[in-house]
Amino acid sequence: MSEEDAGSGTIRVLLADDDRPFVESLVPLIERQPELAVVGSASNGLAAIELAEELRPDAIVIDLHMPLVDGVTAVARLRKDHPSMCVIALTGDEQPGLHRAVTEAGADAVLVKAEFVDVLVERLADAKAAAGRR
Repeated sequence: MSEEDAGSGTIRVLLADDDRPFVESLVPLIERQPELAVVGSASNGLAAIELAEELRPDAIVIDLHMPLVDGVTAVARLRKDHPSMCVIALTGDEQPGLHRAVTEAGADAVLVKAEFVDVLVERLADAKAAAGRR
């Protein structure tokens, strides 16, 4: 992304999911939105934490079931280190206890993969407004 993009209000998104084909299908969906730009992707929770530190995205979309560091732990760490970042948890697991745990860890939203496509872009577009209220 150019410096011009950074100054134009573009929302910089980091993706974290160990399902590579899923990430590859998600990137074009996000990139089609003029206000969104994918700045990187991580295939495990530890890499997500490290990339967030390096890239300083405005938002992260993170799977809850990943190797090395699970999504709930990663979300708690991301929220602590980056309080204004929009954190959206994404999961195929419809377990209410898991959704509650990640919300308590600091996720702004929890989306079930089967239902998320319509909601994800809308939530990411709201990332700047949510960060501005913190």
